[in-house]
Amino acid sequence: MIRIDIPATSANLGSGFDSLGIALTMCNRVWMEEADELKITTTDKIKVPTDETNLIYWAARHLYQICGKTLPGLHIIQENNIPMARGLGSSSACIVAGILGANRMLGSPMSQSDLINLAAQIEGHPDNTSPAISGGLVASAMEGKRVYSVSVPVSGKISFAVMIPPFELKTEKARGVLPTEYSREDTVFNLSRSALMTASLFSGDLQNLRVAVQDRIHQPYRSGLIENYDQVFRMSYELGSLGTYVSGAGPTIISMIPTEGAEEFMSACDSHLQDRGINGWRVELLHTDP
Repeated sequence: MIRIDIPATSANLGSGFDSLGIALTMCNRVWMEEADELKITTTDKIKVPTDETNLIYWAARHLYQICGKTLPGLHIIQENNIPMARGLGSSSACIVAGILGANRMLGSPMSQSDLINLAAQIEGHPDNTSPAISGGLVASAMEGKRVYSVSVPVSGKISFAVMIPPFELKTEKARGVLPTEYSREDTVFNLSRSALMTASLFSGDLQNLRVAVQDRIHQPYRSGLIENYDQVFRMSYELGSLGTYVSGAGPTIISMIPTEGAEEFMSACDSHLQDRGINGWRVELLHTDP
C-alpha cells in the first residue's frame, strides 16, 4: 500500500491572484492500493464520497486512462487534516494524491512536470496544485495546457498564522462576485505588488510584506462574503502582522508574522478573537512546507 502526504496550500497571497501559491505544514495523508473493488474509508469522522465521485479515485482513474490502462478498483484510506472549502487547497490535495498514487502504482510513467500539468488541467488553475506537488513558494503561469512554474524556498524568518473560520465558502461563489474587467491602474497596482511579494518571501525582507500583500483584484469584492473580515484584519495588524490576506477564495485569513515571537502572536490572536466575540475560529501556526 502506498502512502501519500499532501500539504495544504494557500493561493494568491494577496496580490498574486491566480498566480502565487505556497505549501504549508498541514497535511492530508492518503493510503491507496489497487484492488478488485472500490473501497474508501477515513481515519476520522470527516464525511467523504465513497463512490466513483470521490476526487482522489476520479483523479487516479483519469491518470490510468491517459496512460492507456484500466483501474479495476482501489482501496483508499483518507486522513483529512485540511479543512474543506476554507481556501486551503483541500480539492487540490485530493487531485494531487490521486495522480501521485496512480503514477507510482504504474511505475512512474509521468514526470513531475507532467503531473503538474495534469493537476492544473483537472483543477482549472495551477496556484494550489503546483505548490502541493513542488513545495515552497510557487509562481505559476499557464500557456494552453502547460504550466510554467518555479518553486523557491521561503525565508525562515516568516511564519504563517492561519485563522480558519467555522463556516465554508465555495470557490464558485467567491469567483462569482468578481468583476469581468479591471482598470489598468488596478492591474499595475497588483502586478507590482505580486513581484514584490515573491522577492520579499524569498529574501526574508520583512518590511515589504505589508505593501506586497495589498490587492485590488479579488479581496475587496470577497470581503463581504466573510463574516468579521474587517475585525480580523484590523486585529491582526494591531498584534503585529507583517501582512494579512485572504487565503485562496477564502474564508480563511492568514497573517504573515515574524518567526521570532510567533507563539506570542498566536496566543494573543486566540484571546483577542474571543474578546471580540468571534467564536469558533481555529488558529494554527504553520510554516512553509518545502
